Amino acid sequence: MSLMRARSEASTRMSMRQRPWVAEPEQRGRILVLSDNPIARCIAVIASTVGRPVLVESADDGGPGLDPQEGDAVVLCDHDAPDAPAVLRNALSSGAVYVAMMASRRRSEGLLEELVAEGHDVSRLHVPAGHDVGGKAPGEIALSVVAEIVAESYGRPGGPMRG
Repeated sequence: MSLMRARSEASTRMSMRQRPWVAEPEQRGRILVLSDNPIARCIAVIASTVGRPVLVESADDGGPGLDPQEGDAVVLCDHDAPDAPAVLRNALSSGAVYVAMMASRRRSEGLLEELVAEGHDVSRLHVPAGHDVGGKAPGEIALSVVAEIVAESYGRPGGPMRG
């Protein structure tokens, strides 16, 4: 078989297959991150790479920039930020589709109890944020958080694709 004919047949086979990816993915909400630290900066890079608009608010008090809208994701990268409870209250009361906080379950217990006592539904609050990939470095933690946001946005649990 000639090289030209082989290339033509391969091209025909490839064009008949369905691509597992799309060139223009569906627009998703923003990823809002409080506050500016190494993990937040890595989230911004990774999320931007996967096509998600990101706003990192550096003011520890939530600043003027965090106003979650329908479809947004909110990630609290500093559970010790002075306005962390208010930011979580606002996010849980908004149309945000993903709300998460970087904290251990033990460190977040008091805040969770406070939010529940105030009548907030914390069932959609991800604490700790991200998938359990075992990462320790800021980029690895950020990758797990962005992976969880992407999985949630497609209604998937995350985890391996192999069956």
